[in-house]
Amino acid sequence: MVENDAARAADVARDYYDTKDVDGFYAQAWGGEDIHVGVYEDPREPIGTASRRTIDRMAARVGDALGPDSTVLDMGSGYGGAARRLAGTVGCRVVALNISETQNRRHRELNARHGLTDLIEVVPGSFQDIPFPAASFDVVWSQEALCHSADRPGVLREAHRVLRPGGHLTFTDIMAAEHAPADALRSIAERLSLPPFATSTRYTDQLRSLAFTEVEFDDLTPHIRTHYDRLAESLHTPTPGLLDAVTPAYVETLRTSLTRTAEACHDGYFTWGIFHARRA
Repeated sequence: MVENDAARAADVARDYYDTKDVDGFYAQAWGGEDIHVGVYEDPREPIGTASRRTIDRMAARVGDALGPDSTVLDMGSGYGGAARRLAGTVGCRVVALNISETQNRRHRELNARHGLTDLIEVVPGSFQDIPFPAASFDVVWSQEALCHSADRPGVLREAHRVLRPGGHLTFTDIMAAEHAPADALRSIAERLSLPPFATSTRYTDQLRSLAFTEVEFDDLTPHIRTHYDRLAESLHTPTPGLLDAVTPAYVETLRTSLTRTAEACHDGYFTWGIFHARRA
C-alpha cells in the first residue's frame, strides 16, 4: 500500500512540474534557477538572492565534506540552482536526480550555459528508488522536495543507503507546525497536490531510527513567511515575463493559492528550516 501511494505521489509530482503554467511560474517568479525557500537578510531583497543564501547555509552545515573530490546527490533538483552553485564554487561532482523532464531540460541548458556540464549529471528518476548502488555519495542534498513524497521514511532510507559511511544528509522541507489544525493543513495540501505534511519532530525521529547521528534541525520558520509574502506580492503586479509564460486563468489561481498559503504561514501553520545528519 505504501509503495502504491508513493508511486501515485510521484506521478502527481511529475505531472504538476511538467505542466506549462507551473513551469512558467517557477521559471519567472520564483527566482528562475533556485526554486526553493530563501533565507532573507532584508524582506525586500530579490527572491533569488535569498534562495542562494539558503544553499550557502546548507553547504556550511556540511563543511569540509564538499570539495573537488566529493560527489553530491541532489534529490529533486528542479532547475539545478543548488547543483550549479555547489559545482561552481567548490568543484564537486553533482548527480541531480529529478522526476520532471521539463525541468531537466532547462537544467541541462543552464548547465551548458554556465560551463558546468562536465560536473553535473542530470538523471531522470524518483528519490523513492535511487538508481545508484550503496555508499555512492559523500553528501545527499534536497530542498523542498520531500513534501511531494507519500513515503518519506522510504526516501530517508534510500538516502542512508547511498551515503558513504560518515557521509552527510542535509535537506529543507515545508512542514506542518506541531499543533497546526489538521483541517486547515489538509485543504492546503490538496490545493498544492501534496500528500499530508510531515513535521520537524517526525523527521527527527525518522532520522534517528535509521541510525543517523548528529541529527540537527535549524528552525528558520520566519523566512517561509517572508518568502510566501514575496511570492503573493509578485502576483499583484505580474511582470511581462510571467504574463507571457502562464495563462490568465492560472494567474488568478495563483493569486488565491499564494495568498492563502502566506496567510497560513502567518497563522503559524507551517515550519521550515535546515536538517543535517550524518551516516554512522
